[in-house]
Amino acid sequence: MGYIVETREIPVKEAYDVVVAGAGVAGLAAALAARRAGKRVLVLEKSTMLGGLATLGQINYFVPMCNGRGRQITKGMVDEFIALATRYGYDVTPESWKRGEPGPTADGSLPRRYDVHYSACMFALALTEMVQEEDIHLSFDTLASEPVMKGQHCEGLIVENKSGRQFYPAGMVVDCTGDADILFRAGVPTVQGYNYFTYSAYGIDLAHCKEAAESGRIERAIFNMPGGTANLFGKNQPEGKPLYTGTSGEDVNQYLFDNQLTLLNRLKKDDRHTRQVISLPGMCQYRTTRRIDGNYTLKVSDVYRHFEDSITAVNDFEHRNFLYEIPYRTLVRKGYDNLITAGRSASGEGYAWDIVRVIPPAILTGQAAGCAAAQALSDGVGIDGIDVPKLQNTLARQNVLLHFDDSWRPPENEPEVKEGPSNHI
Repeated sequence: MGYIVETREIPVKEAYDVVVAGAGVAGLAAALAARRAGKRVLVLEKSTMLGGLATLGQINYFVPMCNGRGRQITKGMVDEFIALATRYGYDVTPESWKRGEPGPTADGSLPRRYDVHYSACMFALALTEMVQEEDIHLSFDTLASEPVMKGQHCEGLIVENKSGRQFYPAGMVVDCTGDADILFRAGVPTVQGYNYFTYSAYGIDLAHCKEAAESGRIERAIFNMPGGTANLFGKNQPEGKPLYTGTSGEDVNQYLFDNQLTLLNRLKKDDRHTRQVISLPGMCQYRTTRRIDGNYTLKVSDVYRHFEDSITAVNDFEHRNFLYEIPYRTLVRKGYDNLITAGRSASGEGYAWDIVRVIPPAILTGQAAGCAAAQALSDGVGIDGIDVPKLQNTLARQNVLLHFDDSWRPPENEPEVKEGPSNHI
């Protein structure tokens, strides 16, 4: 049974060339790229903090960005966002990478991988400063609730915030909600994902405070307090416990009740005078909720495959050596001329979805989406039919590695070296 709600006029706000739904790192990279291409850009963020999972979600970790042999793979805006993440807060970058690519070690052993830990809150503040300096229009505490469609063309987005319901006309719309919410409601074909029982809060205790004081490193005072402890592959998932979709109100409620009460029951066993929870994640720490069913879907079997329409090369963050290229087709769906996505909702299946969704590749697909949106507007074409070589030239000028070199593939007889994934990834 449904109810018919009385219709009312929705105020129409100023039009923008590009409207980005979601201010995680993918959305902000898209906004930055489009703004630097001369477009008027609006970013809609449902929370009061920029950065998405990388800040609000407390996944404050740039996963390995190299091939495991001392060569950096993910570049472009990734370098710029790392500089922002470490500008005002602590910086945990391997010493061997602080002066550039370390290359092979003298004794022939594999070098330390290039990853970076940072202060989530300081990164969020630096992102706010960046948005203001770049003249990107931003609306905090604003939910992009509904696309207004004319056939398969999106006229703009209806939003909800303290000013009520409003409509923003848009030339191009970039869905960086992380859950493909705009695409799904626009009728773009999408694929449902699932998530394990994992959750992590921040805490401090006297022992860690002592370690921080003795080392002079503030980050050592903070540690992770888990709710659910399943990892990326479902290890430690409670037997019989359903997976979470992340795409319904009921599922979000269940996830939060399950994880927060699990955390609380664990903390009840501690000495309350020696430990303190300093923050809970401000959003569900889902990784794979819903994605576009793109013109191409990246697969694990695409390892070492070259694509003519590659928008970036990326590396496997868990295993050394394995390299991928992400086709432009993973971000768009034919027939939808002004809708594109990036980040967690790019089209990948199985572990390949994990390859594209983590922070460094999310930034790069966001960068590509923003450049593509600007290019489509300037050329007067649909975003599903742009001149991809022209886009690639733009990205290459922005220091994006489009194709890996085949000489970087390891010898066939070299054993696989596996890195254990963190529960946060």
